[in-house]
Amino acid sequence: MKKLRSIKNVIVSLLILIAVWEILFLISDYSEALFPSPFMAFQALIEMIASGQLLESIITSMIRFVIGYGLSVIIAVILGLILGSLPGVFKYINPTLQLLRPISPTAWMPFVVLLFGIGDLPAVVIIFIAAFFPVLLSTVSAVVRIQPIYYKVAENFGIKQPALLWKVILPAAFPGIANAIHLALGSAWIFLVAGEMVGAQSGLGYQIIDARNNVRADILLATIFVIGFIGLVLDYLIGLVEKRILKAWGGAE
Repeated sequence: MKKLRSIKNVIVSLLILIAVWEILFLISDYSEALFPSPFMAFQALIEMIASGQLLESIITSMIRFVIGYGLSVIIAVILGLILGSLPGVFKYINPTLQLLRPISPTAWMPFVVLLFGIGDLPAVVIIFIAAFFPVLLSTVSAVVRIQPIYYKVAENFGIKQPALLWKVILPAAFPGIANAIHLALGSAWIFLVAGEMVGAQSGLGYQIIDARNNVRADILLATIFVIGFIGLVLDYLIGLVEKRILKAWGGAE
């Protein structure tokens, strides 16, 4: 029943969005070439599906996203667990991390393109940067907040490193880590599109630039809708994974 209500809310929200879009189209003075109607964008979506262009772009973007986001989360969590367990070391590294953290991933794009050229790698690097710092710092913070009782129990059972890291510290800190991984997914997906607009010649981000250059606002808006929909699906899927892991470790019902 709860899932049906949630689906109904999504449908109603989308219908409201489309209705507002149609009203703005009807009352605006812009040319259809610059501001198409929902129906025109839907026609463009069908056109891209029929030609195979959309599927090809989605697959290309998803491969880049999975590689960049996956590597970023794995490396950030491992480093975060280690640094969180070594506060004496982290206090010297933290100032540098705090200096780099606020810098937008797109600010690195000219440097990344100069190093790696045009193609898959620049987009993957931008995704990696977008997800890395939030997950790393949140992991360290989650480890630091672990209650001392966990370490006392581990000591009583004779659990030492590296088993302590995976069997005690990771499960205890996971709720905080999971929240960061969830939030970083949205940032990584946003910057995937930004990275593809500058450093790639394929994918959903490049498709937006190509549509703009060809004055195809209908394709541009249809692609934006697809990007938003995929982001919604990814957010839902990672939420399911998060709940399953928390349940397995006794952190959720």
